[in-house]
Amino acid sequence: MIPNITRGTRVVGLMTYLAGEGRANEHTEQHLVAGDHAIMARHGYAVLDAAAAREIGIALDTPRLAYGVDVTRQVRFEDPQTGELHTGRVPADVWHCSLSLHADEGQLSDEQWGAIAQQFVDRMGFTEESGKAPCRWVAVRHGLSKNGNDHVHIAVSLVREDGTKASTHNDFKRAQDVCRDLEREHSLTPLESRQLGMGERGVKPGERESADRRGRVEVDAHRLERTVRAAAIASLDEGEFVRRMRRGGVLIRPRYAAGRDDVVAGYSVALRPTGEDRPVWYGGGRLARDLTLPRLREGWPDGPQTAQAAVEEWRATSKNPWQYRPVAPGREEETPDPQLWEQYSRELGELRTRLRDVPATDRATWAHVARETAGAFAAWSQRVETTPGPLAETARELSRSAHIRAHQSAPKPVRMGSASGAAMILLQAATAGRGTAAEAILFRQLGRLSVALLDAHKAAGDARRAEQMTESLRGKLAAIQERLPAIATKDTAQPAEPALTPEEEAVRRAQRGLAAPGTRSPLPNPITPRKRSTSDTSRDRDGNGRG
Repeated sequence: MIPNITRGTRVVGLMTYLAGEGRANEHTEQHLVAGDHAIMARHGYAVLDAAAAREIGIALDTPRLAYGVDVTRQVRFEDPQTGELHTGRVPADVWHCSLSLHADEGQLSDEQWGAIAQQFVDRMGFTEESGKAPCRWVAVRHGLSKNGNDHVHIAVSLVREDGTKASTHNDFKRAQDVCRDLEREHSLTPLESRQLGMGERGVKPGERESADRRGRVEVDAHRLERTVRAAAIASLDEGEFVRRMRRGGVLIRPRYAAGRDDVVAGYSVALRPTGEDRPVWYGGGRLARDLTLPRLREGWPDGPQTAQAAVEEWRATSKNPWQYRPVAPGREEETPDPQLWEQYSRELGELRTRLRDVPATDRATWAHVARETAGAFAAWSQRVETTPGPLAETARELSRSAHIRAHQSAPKPVRMGSASGAAMILLQAATAGRGTAAEAILFRQLGRLSVALLDAHKAAGDARRAEQMTESLRGKLAAIQERLPAIATKDTAQPAEPALTPEEEAVRRAQRGLAAPGTRSPLPNPITPRKRSTSDTSRDRDGNGRG
């Protein structure tokens, strides 16, 4: 179960949206499944219309208006003229969280979602279970999302019934912990990233809305992740990585260590905007755990010459990312020799052989395998797919096995071998000539690496991850193979790897328990505004648990 939290104001507007048709007319049978006892008594579980949504929004906002309480949060914003970052405060009296299931988990009943929502707000400290006056809240359900996810929206007014402010301190972490407990108690499928330390960064609603508005099939972060991944694996050193990012058509800029201009600690990337749009920058860690600069450096040589060359390229792009010109162009400017196809295919075969001696419990090494194999597919996608297709989807699926936590990571073993050459030639090869037949041979080796990674998950006891990879990769790899010619007999002398097969048994879910219905009064709690004492030193003054 995945929580997604946002903060804002105008609760009436939020309720109107939740009870409306949705941006893609995906909302159906909009209704409450849980909430403040008086609101539930009045509106029940009937389908909500605009009038009911407005009335609910007003009821939620009553304590804030009655007591005249302002709830704000601190934000950072960029000056459009100077580019400098500033801080300020904006209204944030509405706490909104969606709880979503994965599409393949099916749907819960209203009773189950109602029980989960009640327990969630109880444990987040928004109800009388906290020992304080309760907040007013509701949980709205309105059908599946566009991606087929069953979900529920929870809207909470952060002004309690007595005029004090609810704390949202560390709410993202607390929400994750609460969801972990609820998954276990309600026999839901645990979120993979919490079980194994793996998982990809979530997509924020604003990112999806921006992509939809511009008619793009994927959010900017996903395209940037694929570009960074392809460039990183295809590069032999850090300087080449910076130059390849430019060739990938994106903006890149360094983040220097404090007080230095010769030590790069991180980077950020952005798509080139069109028209009057401004670039939206993403740090490497925001794209994926394994794309931070320290993690990328684990796959490159570390020497004085390469370090200095990298610093020079970073300096060149930091002056003006829009007009960056490479200091020392390298092999990324050349068309690779066609004879390299055979060499890089052989190197992938040698890598596959070495992996037979790698224990399934060596998470760091297998993460390197996943990162490089995903990078090769990402490079291939960048060259031949005008819109994200099976190559891009395969890269994304494999990359999930590379998203381990920093403390689990380690430099790649020197003798392990590399997919860097394969990624380079897939990224830069000419589209005509020997390419298609050679790609078929290279694809076979990449497929074997994918199977080896799948087998490692099975051997390590990661049954859920293995099942996901099996179901996801079967169709994608078949779609890729259909585009390639058959491999000649002399190229298939070695015994073929066993075909991917589904898990023999699916993970069974236990019967989900239901919470007993409440028996509280249907009347709203009385609101009696009082003059707040100037000596009040409540720690909840700004709604963030800070004075």
